[in-house]
Amino acid sequence: MAIAKAERLMNLALCLLGTRRPLSKRELRESIEAYLEASSDDSFNRMFERDKDDLRELGLVIETVENLDGEIGYLARRDSNRLPPITLDAEEAAALGLAAKVWQQARLAGAASGALQKLRAAGLPEGVDPYEPHGALEPRIPVHEAAFEPLMLACRDRRPVSFDYRKATAARPEPRNVEPWALECWRGHWYLAGWDRDRGAERVFRLSRITGKVRTRSGKYTAEVPDVVTVRETVAGWAGDITDRSALIRLRTGSGYPLRAKAASVRELGDGWDELEIPYGHGLDAWLVEFGPDVVVLEPAELRADVVDRLRAVAKG
Repeated sequence: MAIAKAERLMNLALCLLGTRRPLSKRELRESIEAYLEASSDDSFNRMFERDKDDLRELGLVIETVENLDGEIGYLARRDSNRLPPITLDAEEAAALGLAAKVWQQARLAGAASGALQKLRAAGLPEGVDPYEPHGALEPRIPVHEAAFEPLMLACRDRRPVSFDYRKATAARPEPRNVEPWALECWRGHWYLAGWDRDRGAERVFRLSRITGKVRTRSGKYTAEVPDVVTVRETVAGWAGDITDRSALIRLRTGSGYPLRAKAASVRELGDGWDELEIPYGHGLDAWLVEFGPDVVVLEPAELRADVVDRLRAVAKG
């Protein structure tokens, strides 16, 4: 069905762009096979109006012209729909190449490469190679979770989804019904920010804890989608990057370098242990659990209790 609609839109766009005079609905219906197959005039009219609106939403400038007999015609003038020349300097081209390299491990790699090829055809400077390395570091955003692509499409299309999600403190996954807002990558992990319909509140889900398939649901969003900045702050807060206090932990010597990088202070205790003061925000307990026996929480007591609860949940399977 999606392919048929895309073909119909393409045929309508070609007709409107290829004509030198306005075409009436009757002429367009006789020129496009999908319109000829419409079961009735009302069905054709509804289909045509939707297609016309879709093309305009995609950026095609369609003019409506009334002739001397009062008949309405449509056309898309080439000069009104011609894109201006694309001019990119070396730094802008390098930024595009960098963005493409970032996605080489994701399903977006093909789309990124295709976009750069189109820019090359549209006027990217011949002397600039967007894939040429511009430094010793090669950026990568790893995407290993099967949930990434369906959630990315759901965020783009504003489609509600459902999936089974296992919290770090739970032994079994639970069903979730979510209105997805955005995907964010923090500390090498992907998170989905959205509205949890069952709980009636904002929630953030780590993609690696989504089990099974992500199922797309019909229907409209029930909650207002915040702007990008708010979503990023939500993800940052749940991932532990927004902090307003500190925690004191013991860390085995020679381990936990990500924790050491964030530490406000480090003190050697001897016997193979160090004492660290680190920022304490939401999600720190889940992060500390990942370091297993190399970390012992000293204070605050609530953080220590949360870590113990998570470890017990993991031990129970």
